[in-house]
Amino acid sequence: MNGLLLVNLGTPDAPTPAAVRRYLAEFLWDERVIDLHPVARAALLYGVVLPFRPARSARAYTKVWDPVRGSPLLFHGLDLRDAVAQRLGQGWKVELGMRYGSPALAGALDALIAAGCEDILVLPLYPQYASSSTGSTRAALMAHAATLPRVPPLRFLGDFYTHPGFIEVQAALLEEALAAGALGGEPPDHVLFSFHGLPERQVRATDLSPQRDHCLQASSCCERITEANRGCYRAQSYATARALADRLCLADGTWSVSFQSRLGRTPWIKPYTDEVLPELAAQGHRRIAVLCPSFTADCLETLEEIGMGAKDMFHAACGGALLQVPCVNADPRWAEVVAGMARSAAGA
Repeated sequence: MNGLLLVNLGTPDAPTPAAVRRYLAEFLWDERVIDLHPVARAALLYGVVLPFRPARSARAYTKVWDPVRGSPLLFHGLDLRDAVAQRLGQGWKVELGMRYGSPALAGALDALIAAGCEDILVLPLYPQYASSSTGSTRAALMAHAATLPRVPPLRFLGDFYTHPGFIEVQAALLEEALAAGALGGEPPDHVLFSFHGLPERQVRATDLSPQRDHCLQASSCCERITEANRGCYRAQSYATARALADRLCLADGTWSVSFQSRLGRTPWIKPYTDEVLPELAAQGHRRIAVLCPSFTADCLETLEEIGMGAKDMFHAACGGALLQVPCVNADPRWAEVVAGMARSAAGA
């Protein structure tokens, strides 16, 4: 029996301050997410974040929470799990685990072991590598596996930031939204690829150059993937954007890259989405399409931060329209791509 474990970041169990507080406490205590000394991390978490952020985030979650199915990140993940399992068929067991929250990562791995899976593949659903996402997922799974009487065989599928299937499905979703009448049926006059942000120090930590003098040292540092930046989240994000721009036949100057969702006062990788959008409005752009290709499932950051907050901000700035393009979610074509990744890795 082959096993496939799909992993995403996680979500609160409910759009309430108490549930959000539990989720944030687990998420932000991870030393790979807030990579500070434990004393400083505790001061930030318990002195700054948890007293105020849960209520604010709960209000935001309420805006995107489905009254029947709950969290979009969760139900898209469950739908993808089922769609991939259907395509893989007999001889496979597919589970979904969340790095934080439910369904728990350890429980998902235990379910695959209990089903008799002898070869367990793990696909973190983060296209680009970051220590705070892919790295944390790998570390947590290996830590749990090490506690078991029989350590299970785990094989991690690699980053898929330029995987042709991922690029094709994400690009097609923009084309289909436009064909369905988004932006008034007109093409966008600018396409923005908005990726989740990271603190600059976490990007510099992945610098593989001999003198550690490549990442964020020049404006051209992410223009191509090299030995120095092959593990760099920012470089991989730019590679994703270039692949999507090529697939969409976007001319130079008609697309750009930005980073969203920063937290705290430390420098995060630039440019910032909430600063880029007003600049685009000032330049005369009135129809913006925003893709968020660091996410494979729509969630708070795509639906509320971009689809509501950024949309309102852009309209207020210039009267223009902003389209938040859906993530690949559980699109049947994406489910087939994921199933193909698993088959290829298993040699099936």
